[in-house]
Amino acid sequence: MSGILGVLLAGGRSSRMGGGDKCLAMLHGQTLLTRAIARARPQVSELILNANGDAARFLPFGLTIVPDVIEGQAGPLAGILSALEWAREHRPSYTHVASFATDTPFFPSDLVARLLSARKGAGAPIACAASGGRIQPVFGLWPVSLAGDLRRALTQENLRKVEGWSARHGAAQADFSVEPFDPFLNINSPDDLAAAERLASVPDRDFES
Repeated sequence: MSGILGVLLAGGRSSRMGGGDKCLAMLHGQTLLTRAIARARPQVSELILNANGDAARFLPFGLTIVPDVIEGQAGPLAGILSALEWAREHRPSYTHVASFATDTPFFPSDLVARLLSARKGAGAPIACAASGGRIQPVFGLWPVSLAGDLRRALTQENLRKVEGWSARHGAAQADFSVEPFDPFLNINSPDDLAAAERLASVPDRDFES
């Protein structure tokens, strides 16, 4: 998508998975990060990785690595802000950032197109995905022009919830079906990973981008 920077969010602590980099967990012979790259890259002009700590562990994946610009593990909003500010400084022609979670291995391959359509249809500045009546706020489309507002929300108001900030500006919803499965299945525990492995192992079902 012309003018859209994609950011894969991998800056969390992964405490429920025992710590470490959840995105490097293996699913059906691939890391979660490899799967996320394959799904996200065709949907955007350029893809970066938001991750903290030693960047060397992610160099084999061939992405620009952008750490949080806000200290203190401020959550997904910090990753979104980091991408917005990186785009503003390094890619001034980009108007929006699309965010993807790296621990959601089956997210839709038409996600960004659907977010753009929802945003246009609602006349809203922001769009987020939804499935099964639940908003999936980490999967969103964010205007670079709101970087300053988000920085103020994080640093001056200590805001941490994606939904709280997006609601201020108006967020359209792109709704996705949960049949035959929820494409936003999130890996938060070893049990979740096992459930995803069962899904990925179903014959004749295409889970690839």
